[in-house]
Amino acid sequence: MQALDLVTQSPLPPTIAMSTDDEAALREAVAALERTTFAGRLTHLVGRQIDFAGKLVPQPISGAVGKAVTLALRAAMRVALAGLDKSPAARGDRRNLHRALVTASGAVGGAFGLVTLPVELPVSTTLILRSIAEIARAEGEDLGSPEAALACLEVFALGGQPGTSDLVEGGYFALRGFLAKSVSEAARHIAARGIGGETAPILLRLMSQIAARFGMVVSQKIAAQAIPVVGALGGAAVNLAFAQHFQTLARGHFIVRRLERTYGQAAVRAAYERIATRLRGGEVEPQSRIVSVSPRDRTPV
Repeated sequence: MQALDLVTQSPLPPTIAMSTDDEAALREAVAALERTTFAGRLTHLVGRQIDFAGKLVPQPISGAVGKAVTLALRAAMRVALAGLDKSPAARGDRRNLHRALVTASGAVGGAFGLVTLPVELPVSTTLILRSIAEIARAEGEDLGSPEAALACLEVFALGGQPGTSDLVEGGYFALRGFLAKSVSEAARHIAARGIGGETAPILLRLMSQIAARFGMVVSQKIAAQAIPVVGALGGAAVNLAFAQHFQTLARGHFIVRRLERTYGQAAVRAAYERIATRLRGGEVEPQSRIVSVSPRDRTPV
């Protein structure tokens, strides 16, 4: 089998093979990160395609959504910076508990409408962040690290994809590249100055970048609740889909980060993009194929 090698110099050093389990995990991550959209999940929920074109949130409501998103992310950032690592490791999988709590908060929102959004959204976002942190911990992340804590917040930006189930332009690595400088600077700021200044310009810039993407999903959530066929299901069902959406993205995100720590960023990205290219072409990725990479591609994370 021909090795996948990004380095063109010769002679080539011995290659390192990605295990079949890791290859399967990477395929799962690609599917989660490149094909998962909130609109697609809602389509599955109601059994028919939902077209959000022409169903944009009116301007006054859009302003309320923007304020709620900012409040939600500030609450989530406070939790992230206060130390996700201080929460005890889960005994068993608590994601179902977090989903249940988010669903309950959605039921309240569904009962009382948009007026509850400034309260309901920070609560549900913080609960989802807790479940994201548990997924990160399960994939070997050190939640005491500012960079890992910010990677948990980064998941909220990954959800802001167009309302289709197609592979998105640019994809996961393009978005990570867009956020990379802000995440790196924010992590250095926290490491140097501690958690005392969540309103520091560096942190606010990162939060605004995440909010721009997260706000797309929240707007779809509000718009979906206004569609009769979805509204009949209630805010609880929509919030359950909301929680599941970000948990799925978190699983893919932290699988990729775990593999990068083992094989290096360049090697994992090359393997990821090969799988994504096959998905774009509608091909089924072979289950038994092993990706081989050169040790030169193993860059520290």
